[in-house]
Amino acid sequence: MVDLKKEISSTTYPGRGIIIGKSADGKKAVIGYFIMGRSANSRNRVFVKEGNDLKTQAFDPSKLVDPSLIIYAPVRTLENATIVTNGDQTDTARDFILEGKTFEEALRTRTFEPDPPNFTPRISGILEFADGDFSYKMSILKSNCGREDSALRFFYEYAQPVAGEGHFIHTYKCDGNPIPSFEGEPTLVTVEGDIDEFTNNVWNALNEDNKVSLYTRFIDLATGEFEDRIVNKNQ
Repeated sequence: MVDLKKEISSTTYPGRGIIIGKSADGKKAVIGYFIMGRSANSRNRVFVKEGNDLKTQAFDPSKLVDPSLIIYAPVRTLENATIVTNGDQTDTARDFILEGKTFEEALRTRTFEPDPPNFTPRISGILEFADGDFSYKMSILKSNCGREDSALRFFYEYAQPVAGEGHFIHTYKCDGNPIPSFEGEPTLVTVEGDIDEFTNNVWNALNEDNKVSLYTRFIDLATGEFEDRIVNKNQ
């Protein structure tokens, strides 16, 4: 297990990232999702709430160039599950689950983003709640060594989350041109503090030049109620 703050700050450009785990007191499920940007279009974004869901929107609509890969709902809240992803596959997963199908079935219909030469991976997570506890899954859909016509799909399942621990997955291994995709399984990381400490730790660890927005959510396992935080660089 590695320190979450150190892991995030170890590269200037992890891209978009998902953290899922259990709070140190064992009472809450924890979600973190952040976005970063190098281009003006990517940086021209903020997170906003939409009911119990989260969406991205242009900070300055007049400067929005191409919304296809940057405007989406990162978080969807269902009755007994919460989905978090880095793209419109959030809605694919939600629709499949509402039809009685699975997270994995949904993502097998999707692939990496059509943004050569990077072919940005699609990263996704789902938390499923039952009997006063939860389990979670994570996934990455990525190009096979930069090939446009060959996809790799990986799924990871965490059936018994441990207090004070979580997993962190992000789109890019580091900065570059093209940007190299994340490699390996999600990183085992520390989950520390209450929601405000957790939020501050993640936000402060992100590269100052490239970070755009952060969303965090702590879900009470006894009641199902949650509190959340949004931090937007654009104000």
